[in-house]
Amino acid sequence: MIRREDILAAPFFRQQALIGGLWSDSETGATFPVTDPATGEVIAQVADCSPGDAERAIEAANAAWPDWKNRTAKDRADVLRRWFDLVKENRPLLAGLMSLEQGKPLREAEAEVDYGAGYIEWFAEEARRTDGAVIPAHAADLRLLVLRQPVGVVAAITPWNFPIAMITRKVAPALAAGCTVVVKPASLTPLCALALGHLAALAGIPEGVLSIIPSRSSSAIGKVLTQSPLVRKVSFTGSTEIGRLLLAQSAGTIKKVSMELGGNAPVLVFDDADIDKAIAGTLAAKFRNAGQTCVCANRIYVQSGIYDAFAERLAVAVRQLSVGPALEDAFDQGPLIDGKAVEKVEELVADAVSIGGRVLTGGKRHSRGQTFYEPTVIADATQAMKIAREEVFGPVAPLFRFDTEDEAVAMANDTEFGLASYMFSRDLGRIFRVAERIEAGMVGINTGLISTEVAPFGGVKQSGLGREGSRVGIDDYTELKYLCLDVS
Repeated sequence: MIRREDILAAPFFRQQALIGGLWSDSETGATFPVTDPATGEVIAQVADCSPGDAERAIEAANAAWPDWKNRTAKDRADVLRRWFDLVKENRPLLAGLMSLEQGKPLREAEAEVDYGAGYIEWFAEEARRTDGAVIPAHAADLRLLVLRQPVGVVAAITPWNFPIAMITRKVAPALAAGCTVVVKPASLTPLCALALGHLAALAGIPEGVLSIIPSRSSSAIGKVLTQSPLVRKVSFTGSTEIGRLLLAQSAGTIKKVSMELGGNAPVLVFDDADIDKAIAGTLAAKFRNAGQTCVCANRIYVQSGIYDAFAERLAVAVRQLSVGPALEDAFDQGPLIDGKAVEKVEELVADAVSIGGRVLTGGKRHSRGQTFYEPTVIADATQAMKIAREEVFGPVAPLFRFDTEDEAVAMANDTEFGLASYMFSRDLGRIFRVAERIEAGMVGINTGLISTEVAPFGGVKQSGLGREGSRVGIDDYTELKYLCLDVS
């Protein structure tokens, strides 16, 4: 049992910004509250950074860059490895902090700490593998070489739903490549970001190489980060709407950008699927973090031959999910992040029911409190419902019926998004046919859990640009330089 008082007394529980290696109040002295989504209780008053603070962080990062990029890859790898070790050593309290400020069940929070630490470990190893190339020359007296060099100052803008992993997935490859980083974490969950900054400093990451600037003024800070000529790369995870804005703002200085944006993930369950595995996979893909992930199952398409049986069994399984505050017990689902999130879920459920959707279980706020929503299954969903078009970001599983493989693929692709998708089948030919035709950057086949640091994460269409994680995850933090040498 992780005690609240132990979390608040942890050395990494920071409420100031980290700018240029110093823990600082905002230049304006302003703060903003961070609350426990389960109770609404204020757990911290965090520095509310201004555009001026963002400028200071960028300047510090730019000043620190020459030394950091000129360190050997082994030196940078060693520092990252120490950071990884410190994150793992502090796993229980970091998970508790995440549960406290984000509402994620403790065992899910512990898994995220491991997942986030995995990116640090992976890119500590990749730091020594940013290889260049020697190209066979087109003339005998020439030698052609390609160097891979760090891009420069990086701005990372991260979401609230994975407050550790989304930071390490961006910061670790940037630091490994020799870049310096300014992180603007989500204002709903800045404490995990500040904790990571504290542990990074303990690991020996030099002053100015990593700054953390929490702020409620997201648009103002985003404009500084995207328009500064000193920032050479922007990495953002969040909504497609905000991604479009940041892309437009970055255009003036022609920055490199990575965007992991909205999702509307389909699940295709075919007649030949192992139903037990399909139920387990759907639960994992839909109800993790109360449905508040970009890769959550949003539309569940079930073939007619097993539709009724699948719907009944899924409703039974969902009914058994326990709901409660993350730190109170080993619950399966915690609260949604805030009241607005609950209102959106209520609106989508009401719309579905008004045009023929049947609630098999759930369908309303939970008795636990105003930010809790019952795990819900809706049968007889159709493409006309808002829930077929909009990302739910809540614990609601709408079930759509299909007859043929072609129909399933067409319905799955009928969206501007293309981040994750899932399918359940035991027919190997169908698996390849469908997986290749689905318009998504990632396909889970007979599993609902696909995220790992060793594989490329990202989407197509309006779900983003670039890939994070895996051996390609460091590429966007580097530039290629071609050398043509006359040896005559």
